[in-house]
Amino acid sequence: MNQLINDHLCETRNNLVEEIKVLSNTQFNAKPDANNWSIAQICHHLILVEESTVKVIAWGIKQVDNKQTERKNFDIIVDRTKKFTAPKIVEPAEDFFTVQQIIELLEDSRKKLTTYLDTIEDKSLLAEKSVKHPVLGELPLDQWVEQIYFHEQRHIGQIKEIKAFIKVEH
Repeated sequence: MNQLINDHLCETRNNLVEEIKVLSNTQFNAKPDANNWSIAQICHHLILVEESTVKVIAWGIKQVDNKQTERKNFDIIVDRTKKFTAPKIVEPAEDFFTVQQIIELLEDSRKKLTTYLDTIEDKSLLAEKSVKHPVLGELPLDQWVEQIYFHEQRHIGQIKEIKAFIKVEH
């Protein structure tokens, strides 16, 4: 994987962990209201998205009739004025999560992603093949990796808002 994408993945994940590690488990699981996710659920959603991305890429690489498609701009993902409904497959659980448990799951999902990407012998396939993304439409496989950190940035903004709402001291 391209070093710049790797750097962005690392930097964004580090920022996410910095935001959540200061929280108590109660704050982590507090919902701002009945219609919104807790910070714990947002993080669980991010883990599910990363794990699903690995499955999508693995499936996309095996497709024979897969076509190359135009590269997408990720502004829509980062723009939090645009609301999206998460596909069922990446909806978070209602479970009570500890901060430590989620940090370990985040590390695990990232390790699965990087380990899988390292097994791809012909990396050019990632730019040549595409799979339909629920928000962006046909998306080249390498951009499926890229969207992970843009998506995390979106939710880091949401986490900061929830922390302000539940009055977390820095």
